[in-house]
Amino acid sequence: MDALTVARAAVAEAGVRDLLLTHLDLMRSSSPEESCHVMDPDSLLDAGAVLLAARVGETVLGVGALKPLSAEHGELKSMHTSAAARGRGVARAILRSLIEEARALNLSRLSLETGSAEMFAPARALYAGHGFEPCPPFEGYSEDPLSVFMTLRL
Repeated sequence: MDALTVARAAVAEAGVRDLLLTHLDLMRSSSPEESCHVMDPDSLLDAGAVLLAARVGETVLGVGALKPLSAEHGELKSMHTSAAARGRGVARAILRSLIEEARALNLSRLSLETGSAEMFAPARALYAGHGFEPCPPFEGYSEDPLSVFMTLRL
């Protein structure tokens, strides 16, 4: 059996794009428009995000992106694991690789916005388990009871 690998990916790759679109649809259906901060795949590309995909063989199991906010600060975006691959360490592997990417880019801070609803509890626990701490809204976000903001000093 093939091992899980995490590597840079392109938005145009079929499995990658499909998972990003699944994430987009799920986020849009789970949050009101004013509280939904998901980016469509092409907007991620336009924002200069580094996109990673986790695969076993050729099968894409998860994705995650690192969007630059400044020379020192990056934002995690579009973290998503396919439903069939949840509980297998895919998100953890992607998160670790995104943190490594941020360090390689000499960022000193990595932040994220995620939901406050119960469906986002596993994501919040994953981030907290990797040292992310609650923080105020950053880079154009505002206080929202449906959002949780977290940051990690690198």
